[in-house]
Amino acid sequence: MTVGMAPETDAAGLARRCESALIRYLDRQRPHWPDGTPAGVLDAVRRFVLADGKRLRPMFCYWGWRGAGQPDSPQIVVAAAALELFHAFALIHDDIMDNSTLRRGQPTVHRHFADVHTRHSWRGEAVRYGQSAALLCGDLCAAWADHMLHESGLPVEWIHRGYRLFTVMRTEVIAGQYLDLVSGVGDGSVAGALTVIRMKAARYTVTRPLQIGAALAGGPKGLQAALQSFGDPLGDAFQLRDDVLGVFGDPAVTGKPVVDDLREGKPTVMIAMARDRADRTQAARIRELFGDPALDDAGAAELRSIITATGARQRIESLISQRAAEATSALADAPLTTEARAALSGLASSVVARHR
Repeated sequence: MTVGMAPETDAAGLARRCESALIRYLDRQRPHWPDGTPAGVLDAVRRFVLADGKRLRPMFCYWGWRGAGQPDSPQIVVAAAALELFHAFALIHDDIMDNSTLRRGQPTVHRHFADVHTRHSWRGEAVRYGQSAALLCGDLCAAWADHMLHESGLPVEWIHRGYRLFTVMRTEVIAGQYLDLVSGVGDGSVAGALTVIRMKAARYTVTRPLQIGAALAGGPKGLQAALQSFGDPLGDAFQLRDDVLGVFGDPAVTGKPVVDDLREGKPTVMIAMARDRADRTQAARIRELFGDPALDDAGAAELRSIITATGARQRIESLISQRAAEATSALADAPLTTEARAALSGLASSVVARHR
């Protein structure tokens, strides 16, 4: 950055700065990879982390810091970018559990390694090899997220302030993932599905990153509560939009097939609402089609039609608007700097109205 030039703090600028921080960190790790160990895991992690991500979690962390009154600095950008490594861990493991084939328009990590196994005609099962290698990639991302945060350059005592919430976030994500797994073996209720999205995705997307940033900054205790009042409903809206896009989105934009969530039987709030509102015939078709591993495009189209006919999709849109309004109201009352409030308002709008 040229001397005297203001730092880039708009969404695109922050994304570029986080990207640069991630590149520098990942490149520093390569010389420490043990000699004689194939670099396939390193290469796969680097490729996945630097793929076309939204960098939302680092942005929320950054504005939690700025909202508490701290100035822009390279150190907070590095600390915030560490959350993207944790996000990579969560996505890689989630894709394994969901047996997803695409992520961000590219083969998922476990699919990539399975394809490598097949191309080389190695012994054993390609699928098992792919899943095992991807697990290691996810584990490496989790370890590096911790390391990158601690190596951010912030004072140790400041890092300790944020690390407690970082630990809470990690525990919540794993607990939410397990709850999602349990929910997937039953029909699932609307209340249960809402609990899953709050723990598995909403909190670690918005609330915890905001709170980690504010804690790193030494923000007052009242700010933490205000950020949660804003972050929880906004995180819900984010995940509800994600679930809608997973079924009704454009694969060319989302980078994921719209049949995956339906074929997997992903227990979303929208599906739970469709079940609650379905008549006998619709309910029977949902039972037959939803979660069928052989579900084809025609079956997926029928399920989408049923979801729409029951009013579940419209109800989800109303719920997204309701949650977004709750977040907007909480943001207006939060004790934040003017710049942070404006930036978070813009981020909130982009989260709710996004198409990918």
